[in-house]
Amino acid sequence: MSGILDTVNQRTQLVGQNRLELLTFRLIRKQRYGINVFKVKEVLQCPKLTSIPQLHRLVKGVAYIRGQTVSIIDMSLATGGSPIIDPENHFIIISEFNRSTQGFLVGSVERIINMRWESIMPPPEGTGSSNYLTAVTEIGGELVEILDVEKILNEISPVDERIRDDVLALKPVVTAGDEVRPNKVLVVDDSNVARKQVKRAVETIGYEVLLAYDGRDALNQLQALSQECDIYKELVLVISDIEMPEMDGYTLTTEIKKSSNLKNLHVVLHSSLSGVFNESMVKRVGADAFIPKFDPNELSAAVISAVTGQKS
Repeated sequence: MSGILDTVNQRTQLVGQNRLELLTFRLIRKQRYGINVFKVKEVLQCPKLTSIPQLHRLVKGVAYIRGQTVSIIDMSLATGGSPIIDPENHFIIISEFNRSTQGFLVGSVERIINMRWESIMPPPEGTGSSNYLTAVTEIGGELVEILDVEKILNEISPVDERIRDDVLALKPVVTAGDEVRPNKVLVVDDSNVARKQVKRAVETIGYEVLLAYDGRDALNQLQALSQECDIYKELVLVISDIEMPEMDGYTLTTEIKKSSNLKNLHVVLHSSLSGVFNESMVKRVGADAFIPKFDPNELSAAVISAVTGQKS
């Protein structure tokens, strides 16, 4: 376990190289799962849990860790399996998603594997919108499932998607004599929940949304659109997640900025990843802004700023 923790502490090395480190674990079934190490703060033997009134059914209890009260989510139960019995004989993965810290109760934690995003693939067709997979990969001849943690967290604590009136008021009033502005936004995210959240926010402030499921899909769409029309008259900006199958958001941004047909597109990176390294990586790849997930007001203000030509 100490070896895993040592590797977790070195996780920022692979940022921007279209690579990731995947922490693999199992629940109480034989199936193997993975989580991006960037989202892992530490791995611990599960401490004694405290039950409090009105906990969500997926929350096993709360623990006091490093001066913070952390909700511990039973990942087996959350993915449709049986609950994990005797949690103190199992492990928790402490992670940070969408500006909050939580613990994922798992059966066992295995090892960290260095991979390329090209080896991470979207879920197989036919798995349906109700599944908890965001991607799959193969390690040693064994299928590893990468869970859509944002979907699980949104079930436990749904995000308030309402946009404040003062943000809506920022959108410029269009009159008959005004120059026609681009009105489309490309939203790129491998999480079905995240795509829908961003889509609703962008449509609420009056813009048309195009959807892409990963960086490769987004780049293909952008290249095709640039061949069909003046892309700058159609597309106001790209909002992209960072960690995605096949091509991550940093690599997507790099490809956009080095393309003669796309380089002037406004790119906002929108991710549940956190940490100081984001600021330097945003500048290194040429993105115009970074917004942590998910605040509909921040996101809407960034879209409006891009449309009006103001700095976001």
